[in-house]
Amino acid sequence: MSHLRRAAGLLVCAAVLVPPAFGQETGRGRVRDFGVVPGVLPTGSANAITDVADVLVGHTTLRSSPRINTGVTAIVPHGGNVFLDKVPAAIFVANGFGKMTGISQVQELGTLETPIILTGTLSVPRAADALISYMLALPGNEEVRSINPVVGETNDGYLSDIRARPIEPDHVSGAIIGAQGGTVEEGSIGAGTGTIAFGFKGGIGTSSRQLPETLGSWTVGVLVQTNFGGVLQIAGAPVGVELGQHYLRSQLDASAPDALETPDGSCMIVVATDAPVDAASLERLALRAFMGMARTGASGSNGSGDYVIAFSTHPGLRQGAIGGQRPRTAPLPTSDLSPLFLAAIEATEEAIYNSLFAASSTVGPNGTVTALPLDRTLEILREHGARD
Repeated sequence: MSHLRRAAGLLVCAAVLVPPAFGQETGRGRVRDFGVVPGVLPTGSANAITDVADVLVGHTTLRSSPRINTGVTAIVPHGGNVFLDKVPAAIFVANGFGKMTGISQVQELGTLETPIILTGTLSVPRAADALISYMLALPGNEEVRSINPVVGETNDGYLSDIRARPIEPDHVSGAIIGAQGGTVEEGSIGAGTGTIAFGFKGGIGTSSRQLPETLGSWTVGVLVQTNFGGVLQIAGAPVGVELGQHYLRSQLDASAPDALETPDGSCMIVVATDAPVDAASLERLALRAFMGMARTGASGSNGSGDYVIAFSTHPGLRQGAIGGQRPRTAPLPTSDLSPLFLAAIEATEEAIYNSLFAASSTVGPNGTVTALPLDRTLEILREHGARD
């Protein structure tokens, strides 16, 4: 249930939904709402990472424009105690210009033992500390003496006073406790409140793909926090070029007006699946998510910290006090992974589009970042045969 409160002068929502009064623009939506269908595989029922069995998502949004536009997004692998019921996981780093915590243990042991928290760059230590406190307080963890918090970030310092580091423990716990299945709110919410993508307002986006019964009926879901640049393409159409907003435009055209052209900023991608996939195969699955990011026109800049966290919710591969008591399931052979790879590519691509289509124009301490202009974008897509 949504609940509002005021803390430290900020308007805070620890919930999945943010009312329009918080700055969400009407007339926005998801890319499929406008007749654009990326890829060939069908989506799950919610077309979200929550289509993967047991996965929950929650947001805490902090907005006090123009000074503060930031927040927290929590991705919870399952509703139990994740420390006692660890899920197989992997982290793939495309470009390590980032401040993510928890990488080495996940890479070493191949398991995830906490929810995944996304936030702004300088709030990572505070979010990690809050996540540790949350985990230590869970029933069953009274004797726990080591926790590996996994916290990812992108830099929202253009649209938010990042040096203020406003994230508090209850913002993190609120996002986790409020996490839900089903529909996931996208755009300028949670960890995506102050992000920028391709020079337009970025944010949180999600999508999923459902494999047919002949391929195991497995689901792959993706959630992204978009804050990077390049030359935007949607379903192959040169949207960024046609809009006159893309990386290096001013260098290529001296008469071009000033615009947000930087390719830097980072992208966090979370990939979940219910398929019985072990850590080694999850790392390969994570790599494919970057292929979906590339489809959108990302330039992979030096200053973009781009990470994928991939995990499986399959009960037969969990480890720990609870998971260790379950009958073990054999992981899928590598020869069966190719359909999952395509699912990760397509879901990542669409999740990035959704983050742009759902986002709202935002005023920050350094200026205003406008949302992707949907009317003109849809005209471009129609002109290039990318929309019905």
